[in-house]
Amino acid sequence: MTCPSAPAWRRSAVWALPLLWTFALGLWGLSRQDTLWRDEAATWQVARRPVAEIWHMLGQVDAVHGLYYLLMHGLFECFGPGTTTLRLPSVLAMSLAAACVAETARRLAGRSAGLSAGLSFGLIPAVQFYLQEGRPYALIAMGAGISTLLLVTMLEGGRGRHRWTAYGVALLLCALLNWLSLLILPAHLATLAWVKAERGTWTRWAVVSGTAVAGALPLILFSRGQAEQIFWIPPLSWHMMIGPAVLLLIGGVGAVLDRPRSGRLSVAAVGLPLLAVPHIGLIGVSLVRPLFLDRYVLFSMLGLALLIGAALGVAVAAVGTRFPRMSSWLLPVAVVLAVAALLPQLQAKRSPASRIDDVLAVAADVKRLKKPGDAVLFIPAARRDTALVSPDEFAGLRDVALAESPAASGTLKGLEAGPGRIRADLLTQRRILLVTDAREVARPVSGARDEAKMSVLRTSFTAVAERQVRGRQVTVYERRS
Repeated sequence: MTCPSAPAWRRSAVWALPLLWTFALGLWGLSRQDTLWRDEAATWQVARRPVAEIWHMLGQVDAVHGLYYLLMHGLFECFGPGTTTLRLPSVLAMSLAAACVAETARRLAGRSAGLSAGLSFGLIPAVQFYLQEGRPYALIAMGAGISTLLLVTMLEGGRGRHRWTAYGVALLLCALLNWLSLLILPAHLATLAWVKAERGTWTRWAVVSGTAVAGALPLILFSRGQAEQIFWIPPLSWHMMIGPAVLLLIGGVGAVLDRPRSGRLSVAAVGLPLLAVPHIGLIGVSLVRPLFLDRYVLFSMLGLALLIGAALGVAVAAVGTRFPRMSSWLLPVAVVLAVAALLPQLQAKRSPASRIDDVLAVAADVKRLKKPGDAVLFIPAARRDTALVSPDEFAGLRDVALAESPAASGTLKGLEAGPGRIRADLLTQRRILLVTDAREVARPVSGARDEAKMSVLRTSFTAVAERQVRGRQVTVYERRS
C-alpha cells in the first residue's frame, strides 16, 4: 500500500527517522569503555596485515570472511586502527538496513507501519548486539535489506534491468561476506510463491539469483575445506530452539494482524518468510553439520521488524477510527515504552561484560607484570590474539611456544612447536607469564601442546601472581629452585 499523494518530505521521513534513530543508538557507547573481544580482535589483527599477507592467510583459514577483512584493511589504512574505525561500518550498515525496513513496510502497509518497522528494528536485542560489532553481520543485514526492498519494488510493478542487476549484486556481496546469507533466497522464493508472481518475474528472479549463487560458488567450495575452524559449534539441541520459537511466535502475531491472503503482496508475504525460512534452513543444515549460530541469520530480524511494524500499523489505524487525535501519539508512546522496558538490556550491550572477554585489558596487565627476560605462554594458542592486537605491551617477552608467526604461517594464531620442543624450552626459562581464559569461561585443557605446557608449569614452576579481568587472566610463574 503506497502513498503517492503524500508529500515527498513525509515519505522521506519514514526511512530517514529510523536511519538516524539507529545511527544514534549505534554511536551511544561505541567504544564499550575501550574494550575489544576475541571475535573483533581477529578482524583487528588481520586488517592490519598487508594485503599480500591477508591473501596468504585466506588460503589457509577464514576465507569466508576474506572480503570483509580486505574492506577493513582499506578502512584501517585510510583512518587508522581504532574501535571507531572497527565498529562504525556496522553502525552505518545497520542504519541503512533500518531505512530499508522502513521503506519496505511503507510500500506494503503505509506510513505508520513503515515508521514502526524502522524504529523497532534498531531496538531488537540481536540488532543491538551486532550494531556495534567489528564483524560482517551488520553489512549482510544491510545487503539483505536492500535486496528485499528491491524485490518488493519489482513485485509492485517496478520495471528495469538495473533493479534486477542491483538485486543480484546485493545478493552476491552478501554471499561473499558470508555464504550462509544465501538462505535469503528460499525466503524470497516463498514470497514469490505467496504472491503468485508472474512467469516473467519468476524467470528473471531465477536467472539473477542463480547468477549470484554461481558467483559465490568458488568461495563456498573453497571454504568448505576450512570447516575445521567451526568445530567448536555445538550440535543442535532443543534448548537452541527456544529463541527461534519465540521470534516466530511474535512474528506470527504480526502476520495474522496483517490479514495475509494468498496472491496479495503484503508485509506478511514478505516478512514472515524472511523471518522463518532462514531459521528453518539453518536448523536443517545443522542437523547434518553443526552450524546453528544466530548471527548467521541475523538478517532475518528484518522480517521480524516488518511484522512488528505491521502490528503497530494496524493498532494505529484501529485507534484512529475511533480516536483520531490519539492515533498520532500511539507510535511515540510505544517507542518510549519499548525503550524504557529495554533500557537495562541496551545499557548491558554497551558494557564490557556484554562480551565473553577483553583482549585489551589483559594486555595492560601483562605490561605491568612483565620483567626483562620473561617468557610468555598462551593456553589455548588462540589467546595469542591479545599480543597480536597489543604488540607494544608484549615487547621484550619471548613467545616460547611459537614456531612460526601468524603472518608467516598464514594463520590467525601462528604455528606452535611440538610438545617435546615446548617442554624443553619451558624448562630453560626462569619466569613465565601465562595468558589464558578466566576460570569461569575456560574450557578444559586439551591437545598435546597445551597439556605439555600445563604439565611443566605444574611440576617445575610456582604461581606467584595472578590478575583476572573481563574473561581473561594472566598468571606469573617462577621456576622452582
